[in-house]
Amino acid sequence: MSPVGVGIVGAGVISQHYLKHLAKCPDVRVLHVSDVDVERAKAAAAEFGVPAAGTVAEQLAMPDVELVVNLTIPAAHAEVAAAALTAGKHVYGEKPLALDPAAGARLLALAAERGLRVGNAPDTFLGAGLQSARRALDDGVIGQPVSVATVVQGPGPEGWHPNPDFYYQLGGGPLFDMGPYYLTALIGMFGPVTRAVGTARRARERRVIGSGPRAGVEVAVDVATHVTALLDFADGLSAASTFSFDSSMSRTVIEIIGTEGTLSVPDPNRFDGPLRVHRVGGDWQDLPVTGSELGRGMGVVELARALRADRPHRASGELAGHVLDTMAAILDSAAHGEFRTVGSTVDRPAALPAGWDPTAATLEG
Repeated sequence: MSPVGVGIVGAGVISQHYLKHLAKCPDVRVLHVSDVDVERAKAAAAEFGVPAAGTVAEQLAMPDVELVVNLTIPAAHAEVAAAALTAGKHVYGEKPLALDPAAGARLLALAAERGLRVGNAPDTFLGAGLQSARRALDDGVIGQPVSVATVVQGPGPEGWHPNPDFYYQLGGGPLFDMGPYYLTALIGMFGPVTRAVGTARRARERRVIGSGPRAGVEVAVDVATHVTALLDFADGLSAASTFSFDSSMSRTVIEIIGTEGTLSVPDPNRFDGPLRVHRVGGDWQDLPVTGSELGRGMGVVELARALRADRPHRASGELAGHVLDTMAAILDSAAHGEFRTVGSTVDRPAALPAGWDPTAATLEG
């Protein structure tokens, strides 16, 4: 029952969030940072007090590293995860699980064969905002949920990210980049998706980087940048969703219509609120938001504790695989103009217990 040793693969922008937050969580110990740019890995390790840094191979050879946190670009997710599993390590990866359902299924099969865990982002559904929304729904605050409308739109990441190329390659675009937040939130509240229909388009062939040392450089666009989808869930609820990098205006929406009101759910790319309810004849009212707002890395801690307790973890590879299957079904539908059945299912993750705190020390040193 000791803290779980963690290695970080990938010292890019997102690693800063994980390293900062995991440093506050005594149930995990970050022991090593690796990157194809070893100097970048060493700089990240020095900044956050991680004792070692170097290559991926060096990290995978460390016996004290039990869990590899894979923060590479989407095109490398499956390869790095498979290498970690082959080395006998559990894996927690950034989204998406893989570039396509077949690769995701191979990864989960490898983990099962070796008796290892796969966890995957996003873990935002473990945050105070979405856990409070789930509790409100389970308590019947809007009666029986009937339908959901979700929107995430904006001008695209090239305006703020210094190296946005991967956002416009296979495994990127608004569906694969932002879709996992929204789909994971919906599946966490309502269970699995059964079928999907979608449309997809690409507004521009190239994008221009707007910040950093590569400002002004053009990036090729290889994926759809505006996707709309209709989703059916196993419990009978339906959702209409828009994912876009083509809007001049940034907007995020999740509104759930029920038989007795409407629930406005927090941004699923965040861990906090607000959470509001509207009932017929009334005004919008704020609902309480309780739980942890630590940020990215909460899923790593929850997996680590589940590993020690020998129970299922919530941000699971199976959940990420179902999200991947749903996104693939949307794009396949868009290509063929027909509804597509989602080829997998998954149990709705259990709600977090009241007072769950990733910064508490629950594992003895």
